[in-house]
Amino acid sequence: MRKSIDFCILLLSIVVLVSSCAQPIDQQRDLDLLASIENAFVSVVTRSKPAIVGVRVRGIEESEGRVGSGFIFRKEGYILTNHHVIYDARDIAVTLLDGGRFEAELVGTDPNTDVAVLKIARDEAFPVIPLADSSRVRVGQFAIAIGNPFGLDYTVTTGIVSGKSRSILRGISFIRYQDFIQTDAWINTGSSGGPLLNIHGEVIGINALIRRLNNNEDTPAPAMAGAGFAIPINLVKTVGDQLIANGRVIRGYLGVSMREVRGGIRVRPIGRDTPAYLGGLRRNDIIFEYNGDRVDRLVELQMLVAQSQVGERSVIRVLRQGHERTFNVTIGEMPPEYAGQSVEIESVSWKKLGLAIRKLEAGDFQRYTYLTDEDRGVIVETVKEQAPGYKARIPIGALIIAINDHTITDVRTFEALLQANQNAEELILDVKSSHGTERITVNLRK
Repeated sequence: MRKSIDFCILLLSIVVLVSSCAQPIDQQRDLDLLASIENAFVSVVTRSKPAIVGVRVRGIEESEGRVGSGFIFRKEGYILTNHHVIYDARDIAVTLLDGGRFEAELVGTDPNTDVAVLKIARDEAFPVIPLADSSRVRVGQFAIAIGNPFGLDYTVTTGIVSGKSRSILRGISFIRYQDFIQTDAWINTGSSGGPLLNIHGEVIGINALIRRLNNNEDTPAPAMAGAGFAIPINLVKTVGDQLIANGRVIRGYLGVSMREVRGGIRVRPIGRDTPAYLGGLRRNDIIFEYNGDRVDRLVELQMLVAQSQVGERSVIRVLRQGHERTFNVTIGEMPPEYAGQSVEIESVSWKKLGLAIRKLEAGDFQRYTYLTDEDRGVIVETVKEQAPGYKARIPIGALIIAINDHTITDVRTFEALLQANQNAEELILDVKSSHGTERITVNLRK
């Protein structure tokens, strides 16, 4: 019995001794772990800052201007930022971490995604931030936001990714494609356009918005705690690359109003000359599959259509009166007024034919399946309803090759030939589109 008691006392003494020795060891391990995490954040910020820029913009009717952020993503000096940072800009100035100041050129802007690209120039290459694959972003992972809130340059906030695929900001009317990454890393006025980074120092998104009470842009800023939104970098890169290549974004277009319902996306009013109607879709059809991808949310379908190649046939499956049906729909190009672009209403082609046209660009050969590298002419961007071009059924995205057998090489030639035939009662256009190459007679009789 005595031996048993002595053994218990010895065991208890050992436990107490070990515990007293382990406490500082465990504490040191905890401190080492915290230091490692701290160093990781500091390292990301240190590496990223040289490629992050302050953007100062003075609008056409502004005296004081406004402040935003951006970051360099190509060593040639291409900068990603937000459309709402640089809209209506008269002057754009960019400042680097080392104090370097540059006048920036606006390469292009896309209001539908709130993405813009700027360009600055110098002899030596610029520092850049690597881009992540935003499709691999996980809810709960660390997020680091860097920007210039209230003009306080290079402010860093940290948090986590709070959510994905957010499209709840219905009060923000200018952004058509909403597929945001949500974060609790603090974002404030002036942070817009800056990067949202992962722990590896890669950009997962562009900081764009902060949630206001009632999702209203006029709600005061203090009401926005805890909910910031970033545009996924995969979408941003796609838009940025197109803006650099073409100065604008070419998007696929169905031409229908839609809303989410149980089981898919219901087609609402649909025009008779839209790609959707011509492809067989009708009002009240419920779209549930697009090119093999199941669609339950409106933003999913919008993104898939927008990213489709103009002129290609997309397979759309619908429910019509309880029965499944499949349609092959030729995707059109989104008209410029829907894509946030202006239409030149003073041009001869708009006044005479109701056509907004532009030059053929390098990116068109990848976007329009019916074009080849040998094609020359001008592209039809939009068609005015009830105008001669509309009545002649000239489709959006068509390539006009010739007028009355005179070859078209550029916009100036097209306008000059129209002007030379201003008293003609009809014109014969050689046109190439998804329908093939055809001669279309345009009646100009009033």
